[in-house]
Amino acid sequence: MVLRKPVAKGVIPALTTDLSTSLVTPQPASVDDLPAGHWLGYVIPKRHAKRAVTRNLFKRQIRSLFGQHASALTGGQWVVRLRMPFAVAQYPSARSEALAAAARTEIDALLARAHASVQAA
Repeated sequence: MVLRKPVAKGVIPALTTDLSTSLVTPQPASVDDLPAGHWLGYVIPKRHAKRAVTRNLFKRQIRSLFGQHASALTGGQWVVRLRMPFAVAQYPSARSEALAAAARTEIDALLARAHASVQAA
């Protein structure tokens, strides 16, 4: 990458030879070297939630509920994936209160089940 200073129109700027990569901090060598804590990932495919507003609703619900359940779960990497679409006939609006409540109930049950399996282990 080359850094350029803003100049007047029609003037050719002088280029610097400094590398921008020297400012980057080194990343951990592997996933196992990451700091302890909770890492959350989620996968909301477009084929299951066509509208962006619906995908964002699910993501907000996942983040919110995971924050509530995080203290009961072991530290590590957690991934939540939407495997099946919600019934469009039952929830015609892309962002309805009924859809939000249904998603919240299902995600809460999923995280409670994960907490129970952590306790059993």
